[in-house]
Amino acid sequence: MKDTIIIIGSNGQIGTELAIALRKKFGVSNVITSDIREPQHRGSDEIFETINVLDKEGLKKLFVKHKPTQVYLLAAMLSAVGEQYPQKAWDLNMNGLLNVLDLCLELGIKKVFWPSSIAVFGPHSPKTAAPQYCTMDPNSIYGISKLAGERLCEYYHAKYGLDVRSIRYPGVISWKTAPGGGTTDYAIHIFFEALAKGSYACFLSADTALPMMYMDDAVRATLQLMDAPAENIRVRSSYNLGGISFTPAMIATEIKKILPNFEMSYIEGDPRQAIADTWPESIDDEYARKDWNWSLAFDLPKMAEDMINNLKNKQ
Repeated sequence: MKDTIIIIGSNGQIGTELAIALRKKFGVSNVITSDIREPQHRGSDEIFETINVLDKEGLKKLFVKHKPTQVYLLAAMLSAVGEQYPQKAWDLNMNGLLNVLDLCLELGIKKVFWPSSIAVFGPHSPKTAAPQYCTMDPNSIYGISKLAGERLCEYYHAKYGLDVRSIRYPGVISWKTAPGGGTTDYAIHIFFEALAKGSYACFLSADTALPMMYMDDAVRATLQLMDAPAENIRVRSSYNLGGISFTPAMIATEIKKILPNFEMSYIEGDPRQAIADTWPESIDDEYARKDWNWSLAFDLPKMAEDMINNLKNKQ
């Protein structure tokens, strides 16, 4: 039997590119994308359904109609936007996940992917090489909801046998789609502004190191995790994924190697700085490497060159 995939929240940064990869792998007709709004661009043969993940009855009709074997739940409110609307963020991030988990059990859908984030770490988590298991005390509503979601995923696997898999994504960088309101979004904006204006005013300080990852690696990691045999998956909360750790100053230096006239400045007092200060500077992803052979392909220079080349071609 062929796999049928439903992606919920497919218009977002990760969903847009994950849909392309999944269609290539499973076939266009076997991947159904869905979101609360129509996508800006859609191929004539691509199947799209408008859905609000908080509408459980509507979600059930979607699942009954398409009979998915796998569901990818990507709908979420991210860190910076979530701090402006904490109640809405909790509702979307938590009740959306519960709706999907419950319906998968009810309808016999065996496999679920749900993304977590480095936002689950907090001020008392290790700052360097944060391990898979350690103190986690997030103080953003996004991080709190992601940590609670991890516990739910592990619970539904342990109690009901649901094959839920998850990755703690670092900041994800892509040239194809605009960022969606996250604390790590500077690392995307900087490339767009470097080409458009030759300068960028960064909302994080020059020495704020955070784990990041190029979209190509993030999508590849997701497919690797979902392809791995169930007996290899030791972590049912969410796998650490390390990526590249760098500061705004470091990425500015790489851009200047390609665009010598680029100038960087810094804005003080942005609320996203307080969020970033609670996150680790680097992540230990030993479990992902051992369990499903994860390895990084893009380092900072390779990513910067690829971003600028692709954005130039897009203009």
